[in-house]
Amino acid sequence: MSTTREFSKGVPAARPSQPIPPFTEEHEQLRESVRRFVANELRPHATEWEDARWFPDEVFPKLAEVGFLGLKYPEALGGEGGDHVHDAVFCEELAGCGSGGVAAGIGAHTGIATPPVFRFGTPDQHKRFLEPAIRGERIAALGITEPGAGSDVASITTKAEKVDGGYVVNGSKTFITNGVRADFVVTAVKTTQEGGHSGLSFLLIEKGMEGFTVSKKLEKMGWHASDTAELAFQDVFVPDENLLGEENKGFYLIVANFQWERLLMALGAVGSMQQVLEKTIAFALERNAFGRPIGRFQALRHKLAEMALKLETGRSMTYHALRLFHDGHDATREVTMAKLATQRAAFEVADDALQIHGGAGYMKEYEIERVARDLRLGPIGGGTDEIMKEILAKQIGL
Repeated sequence: MSTTREFSKGVPAARPSQPIPPFTEEHEQLRESVRRFVANELRPHATEWEDARWFPDEVFPKLAEVGFLGLKYPEALGGEGGDHVHDAVFCEELAGCGSGGVAAGIGAHTGIATPPVFRFGTPDQHKRFLEPAIRGERIAALGITEPGAGSDVASITTKAEKVDGGYVVNGSKTFITNGVRADFVVTAVKTTQEGGHSGLSFLLIEKGMEGFTVSKKLEKMGWHASDTAELAFQDVFVPDENLLGEENKGFYLIVANFQWERLLMALGAVGSMQQVLEKTIAFALERNAFGRPIGRFQALRHKLAEMALKLETGRSMTYHALRLFHDGHDATREVTMAKLATQRAAFEVADDALQIHGGAGYMKEYEIERVARDLRLGPIGGGTDEIMKEILAKQIGL
């Protein structure tokens, strides 16, 4: 009795048809569309934009033209009427652009800054902020982290004092992706003297408001093409109509956004591991040592197998969390696990790839050194590994 192999050799990829719900044929068609856009419009410029420490604002209107900035938003707001799974496909494939900074800048706009405006915004705020953001006309950023308040959001000190007709804001934010280019910043402020969980609010602070300045653009270990900024607010008047959600209820907005942000980080890590592993296998089969490809040596074969295992483990955990999130369940535990596992694993896969490439790995043309630098932020951003472990400990009853 003969059998037919149902798979080919090489790096395992997400299967083209519904491997894990909720993916459908429509989502897989979107995957191919995103992959073509990334390959044609973004990847060819990756090195140029990395060297420039910037990518053009025009990238956003280009993304809008093909509908990628509004995949999960209703058609009535200019979106595509899709769901979070459409956005998940976009995020995973964006890892192929060759620059963590470009992916971060786009992802900050679509994945962490505009969702709160959609969920908590008024019809007027949708018209003034969300709809232009979906069209790529206004670029968004999320402003939470401060020099003295990172993962501990309850320690935010930027203060918004209530005055007639609005608020006067004083304080600063740091490590803000898109902070230099942003037309508006979804900004966490304390609106009571005590602040903390019951005293936080969000204001939509716009470029050009008097007293709002970009104090400096930050140089980073990775993500060179993204603009990461420190922002300063000195007696900035923000009108009442720019209050996002309810006053003193901002902590709930933060919590609501965290699951999706961390899930997107897990998806991005999975996409990055896929890219790195494909490159490294190809390199190992082309590079010769002692008369044969280095990929034929047992120790290196085993290392590549371990890298593939990390990829598939991370993908399974992430897709499982995505499925639960999509179905409306509280997926805090699963999202936390996926974020914790994939960020460290992605850096380890990149580090192993760097070792396999040897001296070539440090050369710009191979991009491995860039990927390793970019992925090191994963265990820190969006909640550190330590915060993830604390959340997980509480989830399992400790």
